[in-house]
Amino acid sequence: MSVAFRRESDEEHKEPRFELPLPPGPNLVTARGPALIAAKVAALEAALAGETAEEAREGLKRELRYWHTRAATAEVAPRPGEGVAGIGTRVAIRMNGRERAIEIVGHDEADPAADRLSFQAPLAQALIGAEEGERVDFGGRAEAIEILAVEPIAA
Repeated sequence: MSVAFRRESDEEHKEPRFELPLPPGPNLVTARGPALIAAKVAALEAALAGETAEEAREGLKRELRYWHTRAATAEVAPRPGEGVAGIGTRVAIRMNGRERAIEIVGHDEADPAADRLSFQAPLAQALIGAEEGERVDFGGRAEAIEILAVEPIAA
């Protein structure tokens, strides 16, 4: 048989599995962030303990390494001053005639569908440091957003 038709194993032809990428910058979280990360770690450890398929186990281990790193590097962001938007605050805004409330949270806590934005998101960046009653620029438009209220997120 020709060498061209031999294959040592299927493993040598698989794509390499890289680690999950870590977001750039500090791992700032809200006061409830460490508990959310710990819950994710516990859920993954339980899933890993019950998994028997080796490929699925490798995927769970990979995800678990990511969350262990996030737990080890998490820093609770300092609370901003009273009435100032920052990490760990709920900000009521009016933009384009619509009112909505945005929570500014850490990267791993973000859920844009539930209006929880990472502090690195463009809208959150525009809001951070703004105070109640202030108007801020956004999307190339001057004073595009009006800050209606700012309150801390309950831990």
